[in-house]
Amino acid sequence: MRWPTFEPVGLRLSLGHGTMAGNSPLPRVPCRQRRSPMRRASLAPVLMVSLGLSSPVVVADAAAPGQGRQPDALWRSAPERIERHRKADATIEVFDASGKALAGVKVRVEQTRHAFLFGSNIFMWGKIPDAEREAAYRRRFAELLNYATLPFYWPSYEPRRGEPDHRRTEEVARWCQQHGIVAKGHPLAWNFADPQWLPGEPQEIRRLQMARIDDCVSRFAGLIDRWDVVNEATHFDRPEFFRRAPKMTGMWQTVGQMEFTKECFVHARKANPKATLLINDYRTDAAYERVIERLTDPNGKPLYDVIGIQSHMHGGTWPNEKIWEICERFSRFKVPLHFTETTILSGKRGWEKRGPWQSTPEGEMFQAKEVERFYTMLFSHPAVEALTWWDFSDYRAWQGAPAGFLRADMSPKPVYERLLTLIKQKWWTRAEVTTGSDGSTKFRGFLGDYRVTVTPSSGEPSTSQFTLSKTGPNHWSIRLK
Repeated sequence: MRWPTFEPVGLRLSLGHGTMAGNSPLPRVPCRQRRSPMRRASLAPVLMVSLGLSSPVVVADAAAPGQGRQPDALWRSAPERIERHRKADATIEVFDASGKALAGVKVRVEQTRHAFLFGSNIFMWGKIPDAEREAAYRRRFAELLNYATLPFYWPSYEPRRGEPDHRRTEEVARWCQQHGIVAKGHPLAWNFADPQWLPGEPQEIRRLQMARIDDCVSRFAGLIDRWDVVNEATHFDRPEFFRRAPKMTGMWQTVGQMEFTKECFVHARKANPKATLLINDYRTDAAYERVIERLTDPNGKPLYDVIGIQSHMHGGTWPNEKIWEICERFSRFKVPLHFTETTILSGKRGWEKRGPWQSTPEGEMFQAKEVERFYTMLFSHPAVEALTWWDFSDYRAWQGAPAGFLRADMSPKPVYERLLTLIKQKWWTRAEVTTGSDGSTKFRGFLGDYRVTVTPSSGEPSTSQFTLSKTGPNHWSIRLK
């Protein structure tokens, strides 16, 4: 079976919320909605989406904000949880060159980076046709975010055997590094489509897949140290994947769901022992929990470091109760949670439409309000470590949907300004304090990196860099020269 010719970058298809994006778009297919029988009784009803294929997939609840049991209590208590889980106390001591404590010295404390990872995919970096919009895309990304997902979809990352697109990926990753943005690769293994050159023998495909993991993870160590290793292992054998990726899917079935998944993680770990490895899925039901429970080495130690949860909300936003229930349930695995692919639309909501379709003023206000609520709820949960948006702008966005923080012309939507206020003002620390008689002073701030400037009564100001962490001890000493 020959895979259809890829259209230009930016047209993307949801296959069970496994978003193929950036460097490998898929053809459009019709979509319809229907009720789902697959849901725990304790949760609100969900929608199922059929992609013109044979098996439906779970999507976000089409529920109004705040729906559910005690939603107001969850929302009202969010600021207290943020104060408790996202901030810490620090002590600063100032000494002169001889080691004498200096009293009455002014100290300016400025946060420079969040510990929490606020991110987006960065698939359109370098692919916007005019220089002005490209510059705006990059500038606004770096202004708001500290986390970027780079595309590693095999069919287009390596369109010809032995010719992976390492050069462009390195260029994007180095730009991220220069701007203090953590880079993540997505995904190393996913059977959404076969590379056109892929051979037919399952064991040879398996060998090539592991060689790809070895190459990518080792090559980019130090530039990209976070990886979505396996995408959507819960539903690798859906019928449409046997049609669209018969070779990869057949290999996975031959090797076995968990044996193949585990092998991918073992290879990624060996290629870069310091890497942070994620399992990623669109499902939040028991099927995903079973995969996670079984994703261990022979001694029962988890092969993953982080659990990735997709949260595409084209059909409606998740109520507070659902957000909290998912976080609580997956936090039992005692590893950080990353919300890896999140969308809330600024236009007509629904899964039926294939874009592009328009952002509207009313939709943009809805998006800004709901994004603030969603981010606040996740930022208030101690297990959540990262939140990645899908896509950064409406330009060639997944499914053509108006989900971006920016419009297609790179002008900011209200959601961008709302998040900038949250991330860089409300959840950001700037303080001016003065040392006491013992030469020390204290402050409480959001976790992350800081620049501390000490201005003595005589002499030049002195600047130092520190990191405020939850585990401490957060006792910073500054000796003036």
